[in-house]
Amino acid sequence: MFKEWGFLLAEIWVLLALAALLGLFAGWLIWGGRTDRPSGDELFRLQTQLDRERARTKAALAGPDNDIPPMEGGGYRRPSPPPVSFPTVDPAPVQTPREEPHPATTLTASSARPEGLAAPRDGIPDDLSKISGVGPKLAVLCNDLGFYHYDQIANWTADEIAWVDDNLEGFKGRVTRDKWVEQAKALAKNDLPTFLRRR
Repeated sequence: MFKEWGFLLAEIWVLLALAALLGLFAGWLIWGGRTDRPSGDELFRLQTQLDRERARTKAALAGPDNDIPPMEGGGYRRPSPPPVSFPTVDPAPVQTPREEPHPATTLTASSARPEGLAAPRDGIPDDLSKISGVGPKLAVLCNDLGFYHYDQIANWTADEIAWVDDNLEGFKGRVTRDKWVEQAKALAKNDLPTFLRRR
C-alpha cells in the first residue's frame, strides 16, 4: 500500500511548481503586460499641456495687459524674473557697544569676575566648542561674557572659575564639572586635551 508514496510525493511537488509558474504567468499578464502606462513621449506631451494650461490660467488672472507670449508649437514661455539687486555691504564691521549686565543681578557669593574682552583679538575668536562640554549655545554665552580665547579660560583662578560657574545661566557648574581650564591650557598650546588622547 505504501510502495507508491514516493511517486505521489514527487507528483505533488511537480504539480505545486506548475501551479506557482501558472500563477506568476497570470500575474504578469494581468499586471505586468498593461499598456495603459504612459510612455516617455506621452509624459512629455502631458507635461507640456500642463505647462500650457498653467500659463493660460496665469495670464487670465493677471489681466490682458500682462500677456505671456506663446512659443512655437503652442506652448507658453514663462516670463523671466526681474533682476535682483543686492545692497552693497560696508566691509568694516560695525562695533556696537556691549551692554554689561547690571552688577546687582550678577554678583554672587564669589565676586572675582574674570577679565573679558570687548571683541575677539584680530576679530577671530577661538572655537570654544572644542572644549568638551561647550556646545554652540554655551560658546555664544561665553562670548557674551567676553571670553573668546583659550588662553583667557586657561588663566582663570579658582575665584574666577567660581564666578563663571555661578553666572553661566542654564549651565551653572559646567566649568568645574567639565574641567574647562585644563582643556583650555592644552588647546592654547595647540595640544590635544587629555579627554581626546584617551580615545
